[in-house]
Amino acid sequence: MRRPLLIVFAVLMPLTAMADETVVARILDAHILPRFEELAEQSARLSKVAQETCAPDAPNLRTAYNAAFDAWVSASHLRLGPTEVDDRAFALAFWPDARSATPRALSALIASQDPIGASPADYAQVSIAARGFYALEFLLYDPAFSGTENEMYRCTLIRTITKDIKGTTSAILDGWKTDFADRLMHPSATSIYRSDVEVLQALFKALAAGLQFTAETRLGRPLGTFDRPRPTRAEVWRSGRSARHVGLSLEALRDLALHLSQGSDALNSGIDTGFDQALTRLAALDDPIFAGVSAPQSRLKIEVLQQSIEAIHALVLNKLGPTLGVAVGFNALDGD
Repeated sequence: MRRPLLIVFAVLMPLTAMADETVVARILDAHILPRFEELAEQSARLSKVAQETCAPDAPNLRTAYNAAFDAWVSASHLRLGPTEVDDRAFALAFWPDARSATPRALSALIASQDPIGASPADYAQVSIAARGFYALEFLLYDPAFSGTENEMYRCTLIRTITKDIKGTTSAILDGWKTDFADRLMHPSATSIYRSDVEVLQALFKALAAGLQFTAETRLGRPLGTFDRPRPTRAEVWRSGRSARHVGLSLEALRDLALHLSQGSDALNSGIDTGFDQALTRLAALDDPIFAGVSAPQSRLKIEVLQQSIEAIHALVLNKLGPTLGVAVGFNALDGD
């Protein structure tokens, strides 16, 4: 009589009891490290191009900017370890910016021609709103920053910001390779993670928070309310990247979710189908900056997309979490 009970118990055991180390190793090798390697590589290329040409409308500079920004968005859900040290994630991506701190900080630097704008080594001391990809978007795409006045200083500022991005992304990658990957693989009583379950919980929280951010912030901010839509609150609308960020985020989050759900074919299939549906609806919008939030018919399609992502989030919380034997336990966007 005992043997059938053991079989039933094994079937019901969470995946954490079966293959924690294998799951974490696979996620490190196939999901985390390649993303930060790509981010460091593309950021270095962006900095190199900026040293060669700093004209805001230069095609090669904008191409390098977009490639590096793509790499960040694809890794941006991994808000743990080296990404959080010294506020590196915010240094790369200060958004949402509800008080327009970024254009104000940049304007102040340019108006005073602050010498710190010519010092990549010291630039980390400036307001975090004047650093990273979102600050660079203003300098490359906003007409208010692309005139002939103070042109030389703005050129210097573009070069300094790209060097700052390069340094930040290099530090993140180095932190993962020299220390934090090992912490994930070898939890201990004296480490940040005391068990394999805590490691899986951190990865699960990254997935859940990424989905929540995309639904509530990337889509929720431009949607606003029916009576007061806010299209210019869309992420990076100046560079036409708003919908692209949603797509890149969904693809990255699907990859993480499928790694975490391996071992349960039905759950894996359900997750994959959910992401397919959301990405199909995103493509059907054909609305790069979510301008359609202001028109009832197109707004409805954006709301349906948001609901698709919320459905994936619910599936992750209600099915994947229990399968892994972990839970978020609080609003994932509130931090650890």
